Amino acid sequence: MATAPASTLPSHVPPELAVALPLYARKRVSECPQETLIPEMHATLPPICYVTNIFPGDQPGWLVKSYEDTMEMLRDPDNFTKNGMGKWAQNINENWLVIPTEADPPIHTDYRKALNPSFAPQKMSALRDQVRERAQTLIAKFKDRGSCDFVDEFSEKYPINIVLDLLGLPQERMEQFLVWEKEMLHTNDWEVRGNAVRQVKNYLLEEIEDRRKNPRDDYITRIFDFEVDGRKWNEDEVFGHCFNLYLGGLDTVTSLLGNIFCFLARYPERQAELRENPGKIVLAVEEFLRAFAPVTAFRIAAKEIEICGQKVMPGEYISVATPVTGYDPTYYENPQEIRFDRKAPHISLGGGIHKCLGMHLARLELQIAVEEFMKSLPEFRIKDGFDVSYFVGNIQHVPELELQW
Repeated sequence: MATAPASTLPSHVPPELAVALPLYARKRVSECPQETLIPEMHATLPPICYVTNIFPGDQPGWLVKSYEDTMEMLRDPDNFTKNGMGKWAQNINENWLVIPTEADPPIHTDYRKALNPSFAPQKMSALRDQVRERAQTLIAKFKDRGSCDFVDEFSEKYPINIVLDLLGLPQERMEQFLVWEKEMLHTNDWEVRGNAVRQVKNYLLEEIEDRRKNPRDDYITRIFDFEVDGRKWNEDEVFGHCFNLYLGGLDTVTSLLGNIFCFLARYPERQAELRENPGKIVLAVEEFLRAFAPVTAFRIAAKEIEICGQKVMPGEYISVATPVTGYDPTYYENPQEIRFDRKAPHISLGGGIHKCLGMHLARLELQIAVEEFMKSLPEFRIKDGFDVSYFVGNIQHVPELELQW
């Protein structure tokens, strides 16, 4: 673990707590972080440390590594704000919020009241056949070939198909959407990130304006009827919510799928367990969510506060490091063991008032993907001669995954 020069640290940060972590290097590595880097962090780091490269652009923030300490923060929106947390608008010198992700109470409550019915479990369950058809269509293109590029041919396309259907956006624009997504989420270059944000914003504003002039039976059109504080949503709120769905719908499930299927390909006995007992898949997905959570998000200290005995100043970032909390040995028994009967809670889809809006859809997508691969393909493995690499950063993922059967 690299340490940071004391001369660059704020005065309240003890030098012994400052570190640059390999988990946030934003590069490809050959070792599986869930098997090496993350357990090492739990073994060697204090409960809280000041990580100089934890935010994109190698910006600093506090890493809280335990489940309980993180949950305490998630339950306290008064002291830990999300307002502007992702720096999406700030990066292009604007001030809109990603809705509801960057909103705080009390207005956050009104946003969720308007949004929750559209993402309720029964609503998402009604999409089951549509989601399954999307998975089956993609698998059919390669199942008789004996191999596939899992990321390119399945995990990138599958969730975006579903989100584009939901929003009423054209499937033929998928390749461009994926380019923008990678430029926003998988780069350490703030200029590249900002240019992608502008392009996504311009595109979504065009679609929103088109719905105002030509209403359709789709989700974007329905947003115009949402209310907050007794009024219709304004332009920034409509756009901010569309931007949220674009961000959340395009990447998280893709990253989870890559990690899950890499694990199943590397450990055929675990794959066989699900093939022989498909009834385990629902609980297995919850364990996969714990073990392969990809996202390190953040809260911002709203005032001077103490966490784990350390002073944190207003405006400083504190991590919601789901890849790390899922391996907390003080909360989970043998966290490195992937157990399909664990039934343990996790915060991989958020916690507190900011529980992921799309969590029921994400679970459905993951369950159906595993089910359909088990039904449609024989035992698969890492393709002969292919070396798996892992991207470490704010979104842990497998950039490429060649499978064969």
